[in-house]
Amino acid sequence: MLARLEGNGNTGVISGIALPSGSDKLFTGSSDGVVHAWDCTSGQIVGTQNAGGKVGCLITEGEWLFVGLPNAVKAWNLQTGADCSLTGPTGQVYALEVGMGFLFAGGAQDGVILAWNGSATGEQQGNPFQPAATLSGHTSAVISMKVGGGRLFSGSMDGTIKVWDISTLQCIQTMKGHDNAVMSLLCYSDFLLSCSLDQKIKVWAATGKPVLLCSWNDDSVGLYELPSFAEKGRIFAKGEVRTIKGGPGGLVFTGDATGLLTVWKLAAKASGAAMAE
Repeated sequence: MLARLEGNGNTGVISGIALPSGSDKLFTGSSDGVVHAWDCTSGQIVGTQNAGGKVGCLITEGEWLFVGLPNAVKAWNLQTGADCSLTGPTGQVYALEVGMGFLFAGGAQDGVILAWNGSATGEQQGNPFQPAATLSGHTSAVISMKVGGGRLFSGSMDGTIKVWDISTLQCIQTMKGHDNAVMSLLCYSDFLLSCSLDQKIKVWAATGKPVLLCSWNDDSVGLYELPSFAEKGRIFAKGEVRTIKGGPGGLVFTGDATGLLTVWKLAAKASGAAMAE
């Protein structure tokens, strides 16, 4: 043990800890609605803020500190001291996450995830965050979230994990494997780890394998699974395929010697695969 930071007067459970990158301050939030700023050198409290409600979670991103509250998210600018409230969540906000320019907040009652993004217009009006989307799908409270690989992973009290494509803000997969609430998520390399009240930690890995698309001079394109190079299929054109381009959602575009552009879509079982052209 290096230090014990006491004397903060907390009467509630510490529900969030945030250490901003490059800062000498540590922030804590507790269920009594108080946010403390600690000096990392002295271990002393250098600031106290009443959040106005029970703190369910707390994160920092850049110059901003975000606090999950009942029916709202509070945002404090750590440089200017300015603050604003983001309304819309239903019930206590237990999960906050930032990724690809979005702030995500999980609603504790309706299972809805709200997304905001930054706006220059909003900043001029005193609130730099504007509603961007509502992500619906969970049937119970969202209590954990994690961003990784261009995806938002959300864990819920309904026992499921949903995978959202941040570029489209659409749910692309629902993973079922836990028998109770998914309390925590962690992205590690190419894996997702989930921790649940069912007393299990699960490790999830993508099942799709890379697919190589190779054009032959017999007017066909072969599909080969890597690294085994097992042939998984073949598509045929009117002439020799001179160019191949992969697209979003498993789309493949081919251009052949006759001037024909054709759009293909990988079968569902291969839609999660990465493509090499």
